Amino acid sequence: MAAAPAPIRIGYCLSLTGPLADNSRSARLTHEIWQQDINRRGGLLGRPVELVCYDDQADASLVPGIYKRLLDEDNVDLVIGGYGTNTLMSAMPLVMKRQRFFVGLMGLGVNNALAYPDYFAMIPTGPDPNAALTEGFFELAAQQHPRPTTVALVSADAEFSRNPILGAKANAEKYRIKVVHETTYPLTTQDFAPVIDAVAETDADLLFLCSYLADSIGLARALRSHSFRPKMVGGAMIGPQNNAVKKELGPLLNGFVNYEYWAPVPKMMFPGVQELLNTYQERAGRAGVDLLGHYMVPLAYAQMQVVAQAIEATGGFDDKSLSAYAREEIFQTVMGDIRFGVNGEWAEPRVLQVQFQGISGHEVDQFRKGSRQIVVSPPESSSGALVFPYAEALTAE
Repeated sequence: MAAAPAPIRIGYCLSLTGPLADNSRSARLTHEIWQQDINRRGGLLGRPVELVCYDDQADASLVPGIYKRLLDEDNVDLVIGGYGTNTLMSAMPLVMKRQRFFVGLMGLGVNNALAYPDYFAMIPTGPDPNAALTEGFFELAAQQHPRPTTVALVSADAEFSRNPILGAKANAEKYRIKVVHETTYPLTTQDFAPVIDAVAETDADLLFLCSYLADSIGLARALRSHSFRPKMVGGAMIGPQNNAVKKELGPLLNGFVNYEYWAPVPKMMFPGVQELLNTYQERAGRAGVDLLGHYMVPLAYAQMQVVAQAIEATGGFDDKSLSAYAREEIFQTVMGDIRFGVNGEWAEPRVLQVQFQGISGHEVDQFRKGSRQIVVSPPESSSGALVFPYAEALTAE
């Protein structure tokens, strides 16, 4: 009897504990769903797929050692990138030294300065990621009446926020909006009232926030309890995309305008995405992860679809062959068709801006169909109109 073929081993790390655990654990479940799907169809190249995933604990200093272990001790066939800018940036030196094909998940501008030819980004920010993440917020603002003219920039003092703030400054200049206040806060911040106090003193028309999950909760609470009402607020917050944050904040999210990469609206229903979400949501409760998965799941699954398509098309695991294929071909994914361009970014940006409207209470199901997060930009993906100014969205509660 012939021996069973050896599995294809794909290695990576995720922040399964620490401040990014909610999003990372959603990605992990999605990867497991992909693994089961691909193995049910016979695996890759006739071999089953095995995923080797370690917890980096959201500690970037652990990441290089994890990838060294994956390559030198676990002898994985391929490595992929974990979730987020901090993790990916820490992995890149070793990946570049070993000249590995590398598809990262939601890292913003990771390859801007490195220009590593074998890196590919699973994030729809396009060839100018810093600007694309934030442009929709400023473009929308510039279209309103009366037209906003000033902005306050508030961000966490962390690596992930540096590129969005650069993009925000560039877009503020592009749309002739003056930066009247800029501040960073430590990730250890618990009391955000002084942060909002300082912004209120400037009476800025726009409040642009670049925050982590827990920070987003603190900032939203601090703003709502303050008398200050900017005309628009949000922009580059990591948190409102996550179901746990939505559930905790509930109506406090009303009026916020923030980026998204996918939303459950008719124009974003690419082939296979609803079936994927059905499977994920059926398992999410038992796994103790985000019950809806709108933020992480489509991109995490698409990440693996890219890897699979490249392996099957090239017939193996040669890193240079995989990278050459990825630079030239179109990938069919649950995020739609993807083509990579400059620095491995998507050739065309597809960042959404959504506004939270009509949220009442803290029930999860109200977010399931997209009726509470309205896509207000770009026009080709929109599902409704912006409520402006921010205070008007509060009176509609």
